[in-house]
Amino acid sequence: MDGVKKNTLLIVDDDKSNLLMLSHILQAEYNIRIASDGVSAVNIAEKYLPDLILMDIIMPDMDGYQVIKTLQDSEKTAHIPVIFITGLNNHDDEKKGLELGAADYISKPFDDMIVKLRVHQQIRIINQLRTIENLSMIDQLTGIPNRRNFDNRLQQEWGRATRESVSLCLLMIDVDHFKNYNDNYGHQHGDKALCLVAEILTKTLKRTSDFAARWGGEEFIVLLPNSVSKGGLDIGEQIRLNIEAAELPCDNGDITKMTVSIGINAHTPTLSCSLHEFILKADRALYTAKNTGRNRVCIYE
Repeated sequence: MDGVKKNTLLIVDDDKSNLLMLSHILQAEYNIRIASDGVSAVNIAEKYLPDLILMDIIMPDMDGYQVIKTLQDSEKTAHIPVIFITGLNNHDDEKKGLELGAADYISKPFDDMIVKLRVHQQIRIINQLRTIENLSMIDQLTGIPNRRNFDNRLQQEWGRATRESVSLCLLMIDVDHFKNYNDNYGHQHGDKALCLVAEILTKTLKRTSDFAARWGGEEFIVLLPNSVSKGGLDIGEQIRLNIEAAELPCDNGDITKMTVSIGINAHTPTLSCSLHEFILKADRALYTAKNTGRNRVCIYE
């Protein structure tokens, strides 16, 4: 497991000996957090977002059924699977747990191998789903976030900017005359050009909060949180210059170059604003850049 990030388990039981036993069985493969009651379990789950929860059903004050309901009522923790650990052998209890959304059951007294296998099965499913989710959020050609990923990020930043009354800046970027570029040099070389643009965007953006994505085709988009028009213009001009200076060799030794047009819109969101209008204004600025000569940056006025 050296060098590999471990998944995190939350073990919940009011019996200290059970906590120690389960921790001992699983600690070699997983990061372990523990809770001795339902309220603590909810708080720890919300704070640390474990990958999987192993939880006793019978606990004082707040039993396992109440905990799983509380977890599923929260957007932050609703996705965390729960394995019930219990000494109950009643089919009605098992049915109730499964109806509430429990992923599996582990019966007491514990069998080390059964515990490991059932936890491993749930973790394998979780990791596979995450891999699929991550792949669905990445543009397969350029390796940067795709439009779906960008839409999610924009929603988050728009909400934050609305709450904090800070400005967002959006850059719409289009590779100039890309159809002609493809026709002249071939689609494989065109793909390499798009990958180069993505690489330049990633290297030009300095802040961890700045976010670049492929919008579609030869269009890219950049979101600059907590930025005004001046900051967007500086970044946009640097992107334009970096792409203009880039050289991409062909298989025959020829050197190709390209340029981009960039449209910018900066705005402090309010409840009366719409995301659609925010994007539309950046697109209009891009239209202006393309229709006034290309290879330039225009701000929506």
